[in-house]
Amino acid sequence: MTRPDTLSVLLTSAARRTSLVHLEEREPRPGSTAAWPDWADAELVTAYVRLGVERPWVHQVEAADAAWSGTHTVLATSTGSGKSLAAWLPALTAVRRPPEQPGRISSLRRRAAVLYLAPTKALAADQRHGLERLLAAGELRDVRVATCDGDTPLDERDWARDHADVVLSNPDFLHFSMLPGHRRWDRLLRGLRYVVVDECHAYRGVFGAHVSLVLRRLLRLAEAAGAAPTVVMASATTGDPGATAARLIGVAPDRVHAVTRDASPQGRRRIALWEPPPTRETGAAPAPVSVEEGGDAADAGVLEGDFPRRSALAETADLLADLVRGRRRTLAFVRSRIGAEVVATEALDHLGDAVAGARRPPVAAYRGGYLPEERRDLEADLRTGDLLALATTNALELGVDVAGLDAVLMAGWPGTRVSFWQQSGRAGRAGAEGLAVLVASENPLDTYLVHHPEAIFDEQVEATSFDPTNPYVLAPHLCAAAAERPLTDVDLERFGLPDASLLDELERRALLRRRPTGWYWNHALVDPPSRLTDLRGSGGQAPVQVVEDGTGRLLGTVDGSRADATVHAGAVYVHQGRTFEVLGLADDVALVTAQHVTYRTRSRSTTHVRVAAELRTTSWGPVTWGYGQLEVSSQVLGYDRRRLPGMEIIGSYPLELPVRTFATTGVWWTAPLDALREAGLDVGDVPGALHAAEHAAIGMLPLLATCDRWDIGGLSTALHEDTGQPTVFVYDGYPGGAGFAERGYGIADRWISATADAIAACACVTGCPRCVFSPKCGNGNSPIDKAGALRVLDYLRARAAGA
Repeated sequence: MTRPDTLSVLLTSAARRTSLVHLEEREPRPGSTAAWPDWADAELVTAYVRLGVERPWVHQVEAADAAWSGTHTVLATSTGSGKSLAAWLPALTAVRRPPEQPGRISSLRRRAAVLYLAPTKALAADQRHGLERLLAAGELRDVRVATCDGDTPLDERDWARDHADVVLSNPDFLHFSMLPGHRRWDRLLRGLRYVVVDECHAYRGVFGAHVSLVLRRLLRLAEAAGAAPTVVMASATTGDPGATAARLIGVAPDRVHAVTRDASPQGRRRIALWEPPPTRETGAAPAPVSVEEGGDAADAGVLEGDFPRRSALAETADLLADLVRGRRRTLAFVRSRIGAEVVATEALDHLGDAVAGARRPPVAAYRGGYLPEERRDLEADLRTGDLLALATTNALELGVDVAGLDAVLMAGWPGTRVSFWQQSGRAGRAGAEGLAVLVASENPLDTYLVHHPEAIFDEQVEATSFDPTNPYVLAPHLCAAAAERPLTDVDLERFGLPDASLLDELERRALLRRRPTGWYWNHALVDPPSRLTDLRGSGGQAPVQVVEDGTGRLLGTVDGSRADATVHAGAVYVHQGRTFEVLGLADDVALVTAQHVTYRTRSRSTTHVRVAAELRTTSWGPVTWGYGQLEVSSQVLGYDRRRLPGMEIIGSYPLELPVRTFATTGVWWTAPLDALREAGLDVGDVPGALHAAEHAAIGMLPLLATCDRWDIGGLSTALHEDTGQPTVFVYDGYPGGAGFAERGYGIADRWISATADAIAACACVTGCPRCVFSPKCGNGNSPIDKAGALRVLDYLRARAAGA
């Protein structure tokens, strides 16, 4: 009996077929190979051949040749195109090559070493697994490999420092441990021949700026130790990867060789754009959504005159269950940690008796916050096939080799085209056929994209955007660099400084001390400079440990910046389908107790924005646009209990938590009341119209800038104390800014036009999650006026045309 194709497993009814809005089909292509390079280690080549690589792809050889010649190299090709070989072939050949002057003591210290960096621990673990498999295939016992990250015991770190030829790590470990303690890593730094930066497209926005500066600090120390490492970077297909890679490591673009022509084979690819059905037609209830998912009040039921669609989480759980029934190996990508838990739990509920008595459930959640051993077990079970499906956050988007995947589900637009192609490319790796399904979520961008497939398939992927010269990001890294080795005028160019003014400012703040030989870290300060910043944007707050009351068992961790909203007293915490109630939050510990509950919790918060400095302005008649520095203050005021499955509010409770404030950059526009009356608004309509316009604009900006709506925030008000007029703010959600709001200011006319078009294209009457409701609104999406928002945006569009 012929096995049906994967898409037919999902199209089991007329209702399901109606949800398929668009099907994109990509025909298979053959691969093109080249001979192994003459310089490649013969035993290493034998190992690859034993693993089935008879001849490498052309792009692998081009990148490996460039790296072997000592040229910084970036390989930007599709998912599953074998980028790792291009890095490991020259790196391991260098490690195994005898020293130039054998017998000299110095040659022992100069044995070539390799540092591999991954953005996630899962990817580093997967690379180590593949590397050890390669070395075993060639019986290459002379290459010593170690992993060093925050989970590595101290004795294993000591062994790595003293003996490892290849160290697998991440930027966080470099920043907090290796670079501050670089004298203990002298052996590695002296011999450092290659730095492999995997999935470098993941380093965007503020995180990308941090990682760029960490890499510059690393290369600075290696050069001081006498090494001249070559950086080999692997990237997804992005816009202008050569320039991005050069900016990442702080060199001129002509010093990086970019390989972008993909010579690997590709099987038939089918990509479905899927819109969940209206709930009134199906009677289906939306999946439960918690505060971390940030769902809307609209998920609770049907609005007057509207037909809200089923949530992306509920639809993804259904599709995942069907794929598991059909024995299809699947990854379901979900935007949040709690969302991953929800999809896995709901999928298992749908499977019901079909999985009763199984040695282990065929579906599990995978997310950040799990303990290391739990993550490793899930990765191993997925790799061996013991797990048929995972509902995962983007922790598994990056490169982890899971062969034989039949399908990928994406619960909502991943945020960028780069991520979309990365996630969809996980299905059908190694030339096999694959199906990817984008399930539209409740935000306006998703609605726009499933009905405008050309915006996905006919547009170029985004260039990776980050700004290492952002002073909020750069200043703490200058302090860290000065502590590692005094800064001199020679370092100005490396760190992108036009002059020494920022260093002088750090001296005035008593963070640095100026001496005739350079700028030194002020060692009189108690905290080390590495603690001045936080690479991943948690605001410098330590992770909060989630601990079970009574047993003291550590369940997981929560980002410190999200603790007020997710593990406050009374919150429901979900871990692999089990529910716990938070008893209290203090001293970076959330104490929880196991409690079976039929509700979830969602916090309520308020936000205030103050204009600290107006840097740019422009006018469209009576409408004024501004860009500048803002101070954003937020506070969690309380939380709601919401009954499953419909998420109706069954109780509201106050909380007394501190105000959190950070400085950032933002864009805003103002319009006097007379102008809004001209647009057709009464005074009473203004708050709801501006609020709806703000939500829709935030939802649309990711189409025009390299961000997603979770990178940015917003606020609207009928009268703002700084502008004296009705105002809408959109700001970067990171201290110091990230460039997203600045991009919006620069393309304001396109941004407003696209936002108006998206609202007009939505079939609802008074607003819904697909157009003007926000999945992270702190005011419960109230007040909201869809028609008023469209009037305002059309008015702005007309004024822009006449400006």
